[in-house]
Amino acid sequence: MRKYFSIGMSVVLALTLGACASSSPDVIQRGDAQRLSRVEDGVVLTVRPVVVDGSQSGVGAAVGGVAGAVAGASRGGSSAESNVIGVIVGVAGAVAGNAIERMGTREEAIELLIQLKGGERRAVVQAKSSEVFVPGDAVILITTSGKVRVVKAPK
Repeated sequence: MRKYFSIGMSVVLALTLGACASSSPDVIQRGDAQRLSRVEDGVVLTVRPVVVDGSQSGVGAAVGGVAGAVAGASRGGSSAESNVIGVIVGVAGAVAGNAIERMGTREEAIELLIQLKGGERRAVVQAKSSEVFVPGDAVILITTSGKVRVVKAPK
């Protein structure tokens, strides 16, 4: 019983850590702190809701596969039968773990089409934040280490 609890906790921990990655403009990565960023002024042309697909790093599949294999192998009578059940349940666990990871890391987001002051247009997808954007809003595009986030311009 203790073995199953430990395996279950490993699955929960791996999926929780995978869900910690965020594309929210309200969350700044540690490596981006105290770095000079490029700032551009613009105006929102359109706002469209989108979904950022979840990640498939392989962690969910690996943890699910191992957990399923161990749980499946501990069932059954003979050694050969336990091995076959372990492989079958391991594959099912890997598929389930992959699906759980993918669904757990999906994010609702928005796609902003922005007209820059110089006439160029930019499209930016970012996770929904505390700010609500509507066409006509004055915004600032902040580019740090190749990543862009959009915030409302101060009035």
